[in-house]
Amino acid sequence: MPNRLATATSPYLLQHAENPIDWYPWSAEAFAEARRRDVPVLLSIGYAACHWCHVMAHESFSDPAVAAVVNRGFVAIKVDREERPDVDAVHMAATQALTGQGGWPMTCFLTPDGEPFHCGTYFPPEPRHGLPSFRQLLDAVASAWASDGDRVRIAAGQIAEQLAEQAGADPEPVAVGEQTLDDVVEELAAQYDRRHGGFGDAPKFPPSMVCEFLLRHHERTGSEPAWRLAAGTCEAMARGGIHDQLAGGFARYSVDEGWVVPHFEKMLHDNALLLRVYAHLGRRGSPTGERIAASTAEFLLRDLRTPEGGLASALDADTDGIEGLTYVWTPAQLREVLGAEDGDRAAALLQVTGTGTAEAGASTLQLPHDPDDPAWWERVRAALLAARDRRPQPARDDKVVTEWNALAALALAEAGAGAGRAEWVRAAGEIVDLVLDTHVVDGRLRRSSRDGVAGAAEAVLADHALLVTALLVLHQVTGDPDRLRAALELLDSTLDRFAAPGRPGAYTDTAADATDAALLPHRPRELTDNAYPCGSSALAEALVTASVLAPPERSGHYRDVAEQALRTVGTLVPRVPRFLGHWLTVAEAAVAGPLQIAVVGEPDGGPLTERARYGAPGGAVVVAGEPDAAGVPLLAGRGTVGGTPAAYVCRGYVCEVPVTGPDDLGELLAR
Repeated sequence: MPNRLATATSPYLLQHAENPIDWYPWSAEAFAEARRRDVPVLLSIGYAACHWCHVMAHESFSDPAVAAVVNRGFVAIKVDREERPDVDAVHMAATQALTGQGGWPMTCFLTPDGEPFHCGTYFPPEPRHGLPSFRQLLDAVASAWASDGDRVRIAAGQIAEQLAEQAGADPEPVAVGEQTLDDVVEELAAQYDRRHGGFGDAPKFPPSMVCEFLLRHHERTGSEPAWRLAAGTCEAMARGGIHDQLAGGFARYSVDEGWVVPHFEKMLHDNALLLRVYAHLGRRGSPTGERIAASTAEFLLRDLRTPEGGLASALDADTDGIEGLTYVWTPAQLREVLGAEDGDRAAALLQVTGTGTAEAGASTLQLPHDPDDPAWWERVRAALLAARDRRPQPARDDKVVTEWNALAALALAEAGAGAGRAEWVRAAGEIVDLVLDTHVVDGRLRRSSRDGVAGAAEAVLADHALLVTALLVLHQVTGDPDRLRAALELLDSTLDRFAAPGRPGAYTDTAADATDAALLPHRPRELTDNAYPCGSSALAEALVTASVLAPPERSGHYRDVAEQALRTVGTLVPRVPRFLGHWLTVAEAAVAGPLQIAVVGEPDGGPLTERARYGAPGGAVVVAGEPDAAGVPLLAGRGTVGGTPAAYVCRGYVCEVPVTGPDDLGELLAR
């Protein structure tokens, strides 16, 4: 019989709805049941595209004998980390503190009051590699609880207290100034992989936010090393097997240092961030940037678009239980599709060899150089993609997450405005409208939806902050004052609900008034940027952007709070810059002003607007419309020059003389 997960909106939870384990979703009901029975809680956290989550589900959670032990001795809770990042963050901190490492699937044992006392990750069905079997672990925990439950509770309380103290301790506030950002570039250059691009050793994740910072730093300072690191990394990723050379889009990460063999899942958040940085690279004149931005945008809108108009969370790594099955090729398969001559030519171009680069002698597709005959390559690419589409395809996680959809919307809007692709801007607006129409329930923002039905989980800080930024970007590219009004209303609510009491500039990832905040040992606060911006750095970006778009009576407050937020990571920036990439992009925008460009007299676009959107550096604010357009503060008091459309460029609180020619505007932006 289906368990309590059968009505979930999370595809990951639905994958476990037929398990013999009597799973609960994260809820007060589950903890109340644990208190009633006086048994510990088994908390299992994962996500739909997680390979080892699938393995543990098959080996243990589907086993009736294991389920009998779980149901008899525990209350079992299953959590989708993508739906509840706050629950994940608290228990990841506990897992790392207790074991020195973390990952998914995450396996935690809690008291009925929600305090963790034993944590781990994957456990096999039989003992191996120094790990006990999952059944042995269950027996040991149940025995300890039955024989010495008071001691377990005391230890759990001490662990929870220490984790709460750590979560509430901020580094000493230090400003992030120009010299700090210069020093960061030097530190990144020392960590740069000159042979393969990127930073550090395998496995390699796309350093999208770091590259965005480097591009912004190059634009502000002219730093050649910053350009070289960003452009070199982006070029290497675009040429490697981590990039889908046939359909566009990027896999999660590369298992090797050369970007050759990826972990094949495709995540929305990765591709949204990569779209943003490649579009930025393209605006700086890179053909690779323009090409990859276009193919990534097309991947998002073709392969991840849901019928409701949002974007799905991910494509699985596995197909029919085999990772990468859809994507890899042998020379024989190329010849079968293309014929002998074209097949051998494609194999040489795409680095498909007899020995293979992936498992079982197959190869990922790489594109180490542009083909000599673009027309031939386009014909071959289309034929291979059509053949690949006939293969079994990976499953899709159709969950629409507010945070990642907002991230994709702002990237599509920025890229579309800069490249003159109105359809991308239009899609961005549709994505945001879906979130506003579906994810706002009783005036509160929800984390996700599926099939047009909002999930129960409330939105976290990153959801709010990135939705604010997406609205601000849409206001800039469309001139719509309603987008600005909605953004500022949401921003003010976010500042009120997520503030950490007594800690200026500090904001927690869970709202103070969240309906189930009391179920967490503490309200988590992530400071580092990992796969995507942390909530606090996302909020800082929203504040910096809002500070030059909002009316004067509000702009100063936003700027002050943004600077307070940046100071909370000032001591961390020199030490771990690779894990603060989004913070660094925000710091660059703040140091640059951010640059403001107001174009008046071209409400429907024109040469000045086009030059502004293409030539503006990252983090700049660009708004076009009629002079004194209602609800658009950046255009207030700025008129045409002699009846001719004009552009006003300001850096911080200093403005240039307005210009009327695109070339003159280009010169201003190039300074």
